[in-house]
Amino acid sequence: MKRFLIISLGFVLSLCLFLFWLAFFSPRPPLTTDAAVLAGDGSAINYCRLPPLDGSAKQADEIAKGNTPGCGYDHFPSPILQECTEPLPPEADDIRGLWMGVTGKVGHVERVEQCGSRTVITTSGIIHDYGPNKTAGLNTNDTEGGVTFSIGDKDYCPRTSASMIWGNKVLNFHLFGWGPAAVRRYREGDQLIWEYADGTTTRMNRICQLPEEHKKPRPRGARLRLF
Repeated sequence: MKRFLIISLGFVLSLCLFLFWLAFFSPRPPLTTDAAVLAGDGSAINYCRLPPLDGSAKQADEIAKGNTPGCGYDHFPSPILQECTEPLPPEADDIRGLWMGVTGKVGHVERVEQCGSRTVITTSGIIHDYGPNKTAGLNTNDTEGGVTFSIGDKDYCPRTSASMIWGNKVLNFHLFGWGPAAVRRYREGDQLIWEYADGTTTRMNRICQLPEEHKKPRPRGARLRLF
């Protein structure tokens, strides 16, 4: 019995160490986001003027994948899918635009882009991009967006990966692409509902312009300095 407990404890410890290495020290995903998009100013756009998805320009898989630069962008970038006009699939709802939380996570602001089967959510320093693209896989493959700790001059933030799958007009985020649905987004009337993994439900109203205080993301994470 004692030996079994020691083996079990060793297995659990090894698993925890592996997951810690995977989250913080495994190779970062290559940054494939168009440099012009990251350098652009997404705060200068009227997000109440949505482009038509009429198939007249690029398809989703003709545009480079967007992902978070480092542990977070330093200013609100231009839209990833600004040149894309591929129509949405029948199972998807049109939740494109800029949204602000009025209940739950009040003040939270996020931009939702859609084109074909691709969805991009940009908020709080992070870019989550799921769907067919020109440069990488389907799943989001980036970081959580908050610095957990620093060693010397290098910041470390946890890697994330998820899929965004539509079902009955609900956008479900599945951990690692195959795990449980940890986040849900869907429309209810004129509001966008965001059910988060921490149990909170946030109702968001559409806004046309990015508020001044969201042009640069606030620093997030524990930000512990180890050495």
